[in-house]
Amino acid sequence: MRARSPGRRVTLVCTAAFVLGVTVFWLADFLLFWLRLAGSQLCGPVESRGELCRTLAQRPDLQHFALVVLVSAAALGSARWTVRWCLQPIRELEPVIASVGPQNLGYRINPDDGDAEIAVLARAIDAMMDRIAMGYEAQRHFAANAAHELRTPLAVQRTLIEVGLARATSPDKLELVTAQLLETNERNERLIEGLLVLSESDRGLVTKIPLRLDEIVAGVLDDHETQAREAGLTITRTLAPRVVLGERVLLERLVTNLVQNAIKYNRPDGTIEVEVGGEPALTVTNTGDDVPPGVVSGLFEPFRRLSGTRIDHSGGAGLGLTIARSICRAHDGVIAAHSSGRDGLRVEIAFPAQRPR
Repeated sequence: MRARSPGRRVTLVCTAAFVLGVTVFWLADFLLFWLRLAGSQLCGPVESRGELCRTLAQRPDLQHFALVVLVSAAALGSARWTVRWCLQPIRELEPVIASVGPQNLGYRINPDDGDAEIAVLARAIDAMMDRIAMGYEAQRHFAANAAHELRTPLAVQRTLIEVGLARATSPDKLELVTAQLLETNERNERLIEGLLVLSESDRGLVTKIPLRLDEIVAGVLDDHETQAREAGLTITRTLAPRVVLGERVLLERLVTNLVQNAIKYNRPDGTIEVEVGGEPALTVTNTGDDVPPGVVSGLFEPFRRLSGTRIDHSGGAGLGLTIARSICRAHDGVIAAHSSGRDGLRVEIAFPAQRPR
């Protein structure tokens, strides 16, 4: 859409109005002059003219012409002042808008209520600044989330490298460490690629392909069976065929975060129930400490962690559910957490319905 200059539009309107007024004025003057001329020819000698004829004949031509020129010049000369006066509120907005930057994204014009054009424009600018501030804050959180997700794999890589450099490492163990290091590196590459795709799209994923959510969940659960068994937990799965449009790496990260969260915030001899179906598409329920209802809504905020006991006391910045929520939104999904009323937590995810492949 081509932007139109309001100053040019006001100038054209004012000029057209003035030209029209001057034209009407000149036409009226010409009509009166024609009537006077015609009257002088029709009325005859001065001594025999009537009252109307004498009035027309006595009109001073030079004085009248000077008046017309003066009025026309004044009308055209006031056009510039009128345009500047009309555009003054817009000019007053210019320094305000120019002063807004990353350091003061919270600044707003806050115009008065009303239907005036400038007030409507100012409110639209404030709404635009709200959206920009939200996007800027989302990018900042994204950077923190990405750093958190990459911290643990990098620590694993460092440990494997240190083991590989140990002098007492046997060839068989060195080969195993090398294979694990390569696998960890490949997962990091897939994760970085998926995060970059997510960061570059304001509306979600750029490309989406049909994926079997039940197969993705089954793969993630298989990877965590050993960890759950060592923690004394039992994982039960009910996986029905379910297709989701999205990106595999991010969906794997979504399920992984939920499963790891269910393992970490659990109790010995506890359970983890994972269901994949129609609606909701994915449900993860774990035993553990009861979660107060007032705390549930804040679990998806960054750096929020439950204060109760947990099996896994390893480090974590409390970004797992925050990233899960971001991935859900990228897939047009909705994630919600509910307290079971007894112990533990139930997380439900809904995705748009798709036909099974």
